[in-house]
Amino acid sequence: MRRATAATLFSGLVCGCAVPLPPGPAPQAIELPAAWSADPAAFTAGAARLDDEALRSWWRRFGDAQLDDWQQRALSGNARIQLAQAAWLQARAQRDAAIAALSPTLDASVSAQRGRAGGQSTGNRLESGLQGRWAPDVFGAQRSAVDAAEAAVAAGAATLGDTQVQVAAEVTLAWLQLRGTMARQVIARENLASQQETLQITDWRHQAGLVSLLALEQARAAVAQTEALLPALLTLVQQRRHALAVLAGLPPAALALPEIEASDLVRQPQALADTFVPDAPADTLRRRADVRAAEYEVAAALALVDQAEALRRPSFSIGGSLGLSAVTLGAMTQGASVVASLLGGISLPIFDGGAGRAQVLAQQAALAQAQQRHRAAVLGALQQVEDALVALRGDRLRLQSLSAAAAAAARAADLARLQFGSGLVDFQTVLETQRTQFSTQDAVVGAATDIGIDHVNLFKALGGGWRPLPITDLP
Repeated sequence: MRRATAATLFSGLVCGCAVPLPPGPAPQAIELPAAWSADPAAFTAGAARLDDEALRSWWRRFGDAQLDDWQQRALSGNARIQLAQAAWLQARAQRDAAIAALSPTLDASVSAQRGRAGGQSTGNRLESGLQGRWAPDVFGAQRSAVDAAEAAVAAGAATLGDTQVQVAAEVTLAWLQLRGTMARQVIARENLASQQETLQITDWRHQAGLVSLLALEQARAAVAQTEALLPALLTLVQQRRHALAVLAGLPPAALALPEIEASDLVRQPQALADTFVPDAPADTLRRRADVRAAEYEVAAALALVDQAEALRRPSFSIGGSLGLSAVTLGAMTQGASVVASLLGGISLPIFDGGAGRAQVLAQQAALAQAQQRHRAAVLGALQQVEDALVALRGDRLRLQSLSAAAAAAARAADLARLQFGSGLVDFQTVLETQRTQFSTQDAVVGAATDIGIDHVNLFKALGGGWRPLPITDLP
């Protein structure tokens, strides 16, 4: 009866000492739309789907060899990318350590002892041996740790890919903004030259008594205002140059500025006019590195919940040792005593003050957080694509109107300048037409830059060419 009672109690302790806690609330499901609300075909001519190879090098669609060169520098030298690489390597090492914990361990030891008591030698003792230990993963705690580590490795690889996509986008944005600011410099200088010519004509006409001093001062004020704009544009150029160099992992002053014409940036969106039709939302999400990283983080959190549950159950261990013991080194090979032991153990968590239960609840809360981060990543990805499509459509229409306005303003400014030289119009007309010409030309460059930025945001929102494949080689 006593044996039966003890066996029953032992069985209950092994099988029922840790009652699994109920799972946390299920995450909210996300209903993905079948298509994007902004139809690209409505404002894109000759649209086609973009294949994976073209998406992986999307910045080449801007047709700028210098941009491609800076992309390669950034992908190999950017500090954030190298940080993500190091984090991924750390996750791999931690995964290998988790796998190693499943295997038995074997240690070798050698010891020498000399003793004295009351001034007399008590003898020497030499020992050598092997000690082994193995903890069978009966309830899967170690296996769950390996699953969590595997998911962390996958999440690290996806995070590295997302970092590369983000850096590539930031480099392109910095490049477009740099070129746009330089184009604004060119336009400002051209308008300054025109205003200086008008000032010279006004000065001659004032000396001849044909215009008032007011017109002369207005001309001087217009020239001074444009001259004041040039240092501000130069400051922006230098700052954006510094940002681009740092993105490539270089000192801020390491970038040599390219030569640029005022019309260069305006022509760039034309190279992107035959753009593409984005994939369906579900396909786009599979291409997003950040979404996939969030999925892997959910898998890792789920595995850690299983590990916490398993740790509340009994654990088993088997250990043993085999060695030799002798009083002299020579006796280790002849006449040494053989010492052997074998030990089996079981640890039963009977009372821990609720620590195990609290750990399970903590991991369930971490899982809920990971699920909500995944949900936020999905919703954010959908919003980024929709925002980029809407912005691209609006900025294209804006550029068309501004281009027409700039052309008309340039013709009006030329006519006003000619008629002013002939005395057919007053200086106020010349001043207004020159201001309109300058503002519309500057706005055209701004709209062209915005269209380039819209394309960058769209490429990034579509995944930026990230491939959900294991990374085998790192630079």
